[in-house]
Amino acid sequence: MTVLIGPHVRLRPLSDEDLPVYQRIYGSPVLTRYLGVDRMSPEKATASFYTPTPRKLVFAITTHDDDTMAGMIGLLLEEYGSNAMCTGLVILPGSPVKGCGSEAGRLLFAHAFGPLGIHRVWAGHRADHAMMSGVMTGAGLEPEATLRELFHTQGRWHDVTTYAAVAHRWREQASPLELAILRGAVLSRS
Repeated sequence: MTVLIGPHVRLRPLSDEDLPVYQRIYGSPVLTRYLGVDRMSPEKATASFYTPTPRKLVFAITTHDDDTMAGMIGLLLEEYGSNAMCTGLVILPGSPVKGCGSEAGRLLFAHAFGPLGIHRVWAGHRADHAMMSGVMTGAGLEPEATLRELFHTQGRWHDVTTYAAVAHRWREQASPLELAILRGAVLSRS
C-alpha cells in the first residue's frame, strides 16, 4: 500500500473504515454540487465504494496524526497513451486539512509522474467554482480551456474549466519532497 506524506497531509488508499465518510460526501447535495455527479443514496454510494475500478486510484486525505479520512482525491488512468485525470477532490468542511487541496494534488501528481509513468495529468472544475482555480494552479496545473456544458447535474448543464501538466514541465517546479516521490521514493509502505 502506497502512502504519500506531505508537509500537512497524508494520502493513503481507501479502507473499509472510510465508507461512512464516503457516503457522507456522495450523499450530500452540498459536497457533490461541484463534483460532476448528483448526490447518491447510501446504497448507491456503498456500491460505488465497493465496485473495483482497476484504472482508478482513490486516496483518503488525512492528517499526519489522525488516520480518519478528512477528504479524498482520485486519479483515473486513461486507457490510451499515458494520461490521467485527477478526479473528485473533496475536503470536508471544518476538517483539519482545510486549505490543503493543492498539496494533496501535488503529492498525487508526483506519484503519477514518477512511479506510475504518466506523461500528462489533467483536471477540471465547474466554471462557476471560482476557488478551484487557485487550487489547480497551486498544484502546478496550467489553464487550458473551458468545455461548454460538459456535465449535467442538479437539473442543469455546467461548463468545466480544464487544466493540465506534463511531467517534464511539472518537474521543473517540484519541491525536493516531490522530486523524491518522482524518483520512486515511497515515503511509507505497509
